[in-house]
Amino acid sequence: MKIVVLSRNPKGYSVKRFREAAEARGHTLRVRSTLRFSMYVEPQSPDLTYNGKEFGEVDAVIPRIGASITQFGTAVVRQFEQMGVFCLNTSTAISVSRDKLRSMQILSRHDVGIPDSAFVRGKEDVLPAIEALGGVPVIIKLLEGSQGVGVILADSVNIAEAIIETLQSARQNVLLQKFVAESKGRDIRALVVGGRVVAAMRRKAVGTEFRSNVHRGGQTEAIELDEQYQQTAVKAAQIMGLRVAGVDMLEGRDGPQVMEVNSSPGLEGIETVTGIDVAGAIIEHIEEQVLLPDVDVRQRMTIKSGYGVAEFPVAPDSPLAGVTIGDSGLRDDREVLVLSITRGSAVIPAPHGNQEILPGDVLLCFGKLFTLRSLVPAERPKKPKRKRTRVNPSV
Repeated sequence: MKIVVLSRNPKGYSVKRFREAAEARGHTLRVRSTLRFSMYVEPQSPDLTYNGKEFGEVDAVIPRIGASITQFGTAVVRQFEQMGVFCLNTSTAISVSRDKLRSMQILSRHDVGIPDSAFVRGKEDVLPAIEALGGVPVIIKLLEGSQGVGVILADSVNIAEAIIETLQSARQNVLLQKFVAESKGRDIRALVVGGRVVAAMRRKAVGTEFRSNVHRGGQTEAIELDEQYQQTAVKAAQIMGLRVAGVDMLEGRDGPQVMEVNSSPGLEGIETVTGIDVAGAIIEHIEEQVLLPDVDVRQRMTIKSGYGVAEFPVAPDSPLAGVTIGDSGLRDDREVLVLSITRGSAVIPAPHGNQEILPGDVLLCFGKLFTLRSLVPAERPKKPKRKRTRVNPSV
């Protein structure tokens, strides 16, 4: 294969390791600066040039897009996508994961632990937001940033208000997050590749520093994640649409709390401390995906003859619970094909007819949309909304 890494740092550790891993498996890898591409948008003929010259054919792209060039960098990735080139992480997934507020909003819809967060504009809304998060101290974050840049701990309301006012005056949007005190300056980085955690480490802040990032001098140790943390990391990466992700989690009282899902995780820290060939796992995943590229089944099938894909849980009182797929009549009577069964953290792909369906299973099915609608349970009970009381700042 011909692989291209989009990076402005060709001598960086991660790029070096990608080259070693690719060449060890018989591939060629080139590094190209993201900002030197030009894109040409023409009917049925999207194209791009590099340094003004025609860019040759490639099989795969590994985007390493810096936060400062997210807009242009994702445009380059998107152009490769339109040209039919496999991109390790898509332009959309990179854009979503880069925006801390947007990513938290998306994660909040799912059963994934996240720190309570608030986004406000008016100065009069800062104090109510802090009270809703449990009071000070609180974490203040710029919506875009990496390596701990733009992350501030405010231990009083006055300091929080001053920081937010200063940042907003500089046209910087900020996010308020609950400070998870029990994490004690520690977090977990899980490296997810192709739907599995290939390596994990715990990072610990040093001295008075509360940020545990390696670039901030944080200490690291290799760890083996338990099932709950593995499942959370994989689910967070999948929700963001990332094939490769560095998922940062706090160790909260109620389990993992996802802080951030990084679309361009560095390899140096985690490979050094764990001794795991993460770069090799990523190249292996690229091989699998280029050979059998992703197909958007929903998009392909829903536009023809009313067929599509649906996912639904099996309730304890469902007629499907406790019977095999063969006896359920799904395929023979209703012409519904069960593509997979998710059971806890396990996924059963292409289940056979003698596979029993259990309460709590989540079925991914293909068939007529009219039939699939009849299988989806009634509207799920909504969680009660948290009551928020307006706080008078003068009290």
